Amino acid sequence: MTCEAYVLSQAGEGWVPIKTAYDDGGFSGGSIERPGLKTLLADIEAGRIDVVVVYKVDRLTRSLTDFAKIVDRFDAKGVSFVSVTQAFNTTSSMGRLTLNVLLSFAQFEREVTGERIRDKIAASKAKGMWMGGMLSLGYDAAGRTLTVNEPEARIVRHIFERYLELGSVNILARELEQQGVRSKAWVSLEGKPIGGCTISRGSLFHLLRNRLYRGEIVHKQMIFPGLHPPIVSAELFDAVAAKLVENHHQHRERPTRAGASVLTGLLYDASGQLMSPSFGYGRHGGRYRYYISMPLQVGKAAPSADVIRRVSAPAVEGYIVAQLCRLLGRDEIAPVDLKAWIRRVELRATETHVVLDADELFVGEHPELARQAFERLLRPGEQLLTEPALANAVRLVLPQRLQLRGGRTWINGSQDPAPARASPGLLQGLKAAHAELVSLKASPMTPKDQLIEATAPANLHQRQLSRLAFLAPDLQQLIMCGTQPARLNLRTILKSKVPLAWADQREWFNAFGRS
Repeated sequence: MTCEAYVLSQAGEGWVPIKTAYDDGGFSGGSIERPGLKTLLADIEAGRIDVVVVYKVDRLTRSLTDFAKIVDRFDAKGVSFVSVTQAFNTTSSMGRLTLNVLLSFAQFEREVTGERIRDKIAASKAKGMWMGGMLSLGYDAAGRTLTVNEPEARIVRHIFERYLELGSVNILARELEQQGVRSKAWVSLEGKPIGGCTISRGSLFHLLRNRLYRGEIVHKQMIFPGLHPPIVSAELFDAVAAKLVENHHQHRERPTRAGASVLTGLLYDASGQLMSPSFGYGRHGGRYRYYISMPLQVGKAAPSADVIRRVSAPAVEGYIVAQLCRLLGRDEIAPVDLKAWIRRVELRATETHVVLDADELFVGEHPELARQAFERLLRPGEQLLTEPALANAVRLVLPQRLQLRGGRTWINGSQDPAPARASPGLLQGLKAAHAELVSLKASPMTPKDQLIEATAPANLHQRQLSRLAFLAPDLQQLIMCGTQPARLNLRTILKSKVPLAWADQREWFNAFGRS
């Protein structure tokens, strides 16, 4: 090697070549993320090297910024830098100046080369040539053009035609998954299998908008006729494109549904983090809406116990609607109307703040009188303040804290408590327990003369379920009214050893309501 021969020629100066050769063949000099360079820098840090010898300076790096960093590391360890074909080293100021000039030209050459490559690609695409990349379903590569893969092309045409019939990408994606349709599959030059997976919703949008199937090549928003044959007709492609635009506009202009999360983008927790809508499903298929703070969604803990991270969407929306109905003297307000009035809602540690649009809230010939009437209905602790940060806005301060605890929402200090809600699981369990005992002639309501025919439950689940029927009547009444403790559910009763005495049952029952 040239570098090794140069080192040997300097033997009179005491130079001795080390056994390691730092080679980054196949890696671009424009990046310092190269294995050979990293090994070299590690050996310099370890004090194993005194002089670094390269064939040309751009073999080390072509970036002036990267080279300055590397030279700083050389200087910190007292290491010199020598180029065999460009006689200089970094130990002198003249050598450093010459080196910087050479690096500037090397970087300029690299940038010019990149521009030439980009211009070449643009010129080739303008001629309709395929310049590589991920293969699309329906085509196979053939040099600088594409050939039609007819079995896959039939799938592509089917996808376009079915979208026009269904008008929904979501439905089409589910249908294709059920039919076992997969994306383009091939093996890369490195032998790595690519594709062959379920076609996702996003992939379908890309496929339906891909002008490659129309026989065209796209480059930087410019469209050119391609050398490859089309798979779908221009009429079918344009019809699908028009349908996609129509559906997009309908989605954006769709009115807010009654069950939608109307406080989206308006609700914030005590730390100022936006709370976004979410939902979940219960055991019996019921859909439950929530607002969840952003830190909770990414698994971060709340900065303090005062920060409310999750709240029931119907509860917070219903609470705000109830307060506005009271203060405006109205019998009813639709939740969808909140977006027109509300600028911001903050769930603070001990209060709920609602920033309202004064122009929308106090309407009529005399808005000041409307505001005075609003203020007269405020309860002790409630305030209506002018909002300095927003024009024509007021801040309603409500001394209540909304919280989700134990699966149901409660309002701390509210004079309008959240309505009781019966537990579907407990109600179904109570009903099933009584029905089971009646069929076994072992119900508490069974006449005494028939109790002799009673039989025991056949399995463990039936025995556990029967405990519900033997609860004290007042406790069963609480379950039917939905006023049982929030933390009590059917699973808890089935897995617990419920006392037989009614007095003990009441004590056991009430223990779930204690904090």
